[in-house]
Amino acid sequence: MSHRLYNDRWLSAQLGLSDLLEIEMPKQPPKPEKDKLVAFQKFATMYIRYTLAFRKLEECYDQVVHPQKRRLIRHVLDGTIGRILELKHEMMNLELLEFHYFDDILTDMKLTPSDIELPIPRYFLSENSKVLKERDKMLGTILAKMGPQDTTEPSDEDVMTLDEAIKLIQIHERARQGRLRAKFMREIRLQEEREKQAQLRGPPKIDPDVAATSIQKTFRGYSQRKKIAVMRDEELVFIGMELSPKPASQKHSMVALSKKTEEKRKLTQEQYEKDYKEALVTIKDKLVDTEGPDMKEQMQDQIRQWFIETRDATGKFPEYPDVEEGGSEAIFKKREEGGEKQDEGGKGKKKGKKGKKKGKDKKEKKGKKKGKKKEGVGAELSVDDLYKRTVQEVDSLKEQLAERQAYARRSRASEEVMRDRVTEARSMVEEERVSKKELGYDLTRQYKTMQTQLEGRIQHLELQVKRLQSDLESTRLQLVEVSEERDRLRREKEEEVATLNGKLEATERSYEAILQDTLDILASKIEAARTKWDNESRAIDQRNQLLLLEFGRGLQTLHS
Repeated sequence: MSHRLYNDRWLSAQLGLSDLLEIEMPKQPPKPEKDKLVAFQKFATMYIRYTLAFRKLEECYDQVVHPQKRRLIRHVLDGTIGRILELKHEMMNLELLEFHYFDDILTDMKLTPSDIELPIPRYFLSENSKVLKERDKMLGTILAKMGPQDTTEPSDEDVMTLDEAIKLIQIHERARQGRLRAKFMREIRLQEEREKQAQLRGPPKIDPDVAATSIQKTFRGYSQRKKIAVMRDEELVFIGMELSPKPASQKHSMVALSKKTEEKRKLTQEQYEKDYKEALVTIKDKLVDTEGPDMKEQMQDQIRQWFIETRDATGKFPEYPDVEEGGSEAIFKKREEGGEKQDEGGKGKKKGKKGKKKGKDKKEKKGKKKGKKKEGVGAELSVDDLYKRTVQEVDSLKEQLAERQAYARRSRASEEVMRDRVTEARSMVEEERVSKKELGYDLTRQYKTMQTQLEGRIQHLELQVKRLQSDLESTRLQLVEVSEERDRLRREKEEEVATLNGKLEATERSYEAILQDTLDILASKIEAARTKWDNESRAIDQRNQLLLLEFGRGLQTLHS
């Protein structure tokens, strides 16, 4: 399926949710519904519509490959699931049942019960697959180290000795071999009887035309039944009573291609998600490297400007806000609030004051330099010059003091933050040390327990191997005996078969001699009978000729 299809489904689900929000949050609050049936119909309709939207969003979240889109869909999907649960609880409180019947609503909305089934979201398994695999792997490792555990305790009452077990196995093995030998001999006798009966019956006699007719009838019935079965299946598929037959090759079917496309989308999702997370880090680092210095310098200029503006307005430098008050963030908030209250004219006046102040500061600095030069030369200053210079020094000292106070305040705040971090780190290290110590004790105890269990298991297996080796040796001896018995029986059978073949050949020769003598006697009798019949036929012919001659003479006498 294409990206456009999932975008359309997402849009359809979003429009459905927008309509539901308008129904749930109207402009004027609706009156409370007193009829339980009407209220249930309302909640059921909303429940069905939320379920349809949930199915669409879940499919979109599973197949959309865009990371930002998937995050938006996931947010809406979680909210939809929560609302479905709320509606489910509302309906349960109304009907006091966990199962509800929506037949009339489904009929009105032209839906089937399968359309409102709530499937388990596929991202539940896909997102937790790594955790589940790691858990299974860890359990497999633990079970492999512990080995198979025999929970059944051996009872002393039903213990069988080795000799008794061997004797019991021998009894059953000899019984099995006797049954096989009897079955083999019975099959041989039945085969001999069938061969004798076939020889007595002789080859079957059947007319070729009748045989051909029987074969044709059977084949035509089979072919017609097969055609009718195919026609019946096609008719059932046509009327929708059965599914269409699967193609011979599932590799190129539509279902296989759809699954292949879904797997490709999953791989693309993982790759895009990885690229998106890497891009978040790389873009942030890039912004810090490129825009960071300019932003830092701009913020420092704004903070300096705030100090100067506050000093011009109040006559002294303000205290730097503490960490609890927000730090530099509070300064920017104050500047934004002051900027909103002032108009453009106020801004112009402020700019003019700034310019004058800067000029005044420059002049004061130049005056300081000139005063220093004059002092170096030894010139005397007037009282006004001394006063101005003293005021300037006091202002500069105040500025330095304010800067140092702000720096000290920031240092104390950072020191407290670092102290908290160090305390937290120490507590984490202590907890980690304690947990590692406990884990070490636990692992040591488990190792000793597993070692003890494995030693016991090894001893048990060694005893079992020895017992099995002895059983194998006895079984091998029995096998040799059975093989010798089998060879002896084969030789006896071959001798018996050879004897029977000799008897059969002798019987065939005697039967052949008897049959030859019988045929010779029958041929001589047939020859004597034929000679007799020929003589009798000639006598009859002569007698008939004489009768005819007499009959002809009598006729001539009558005519004359």
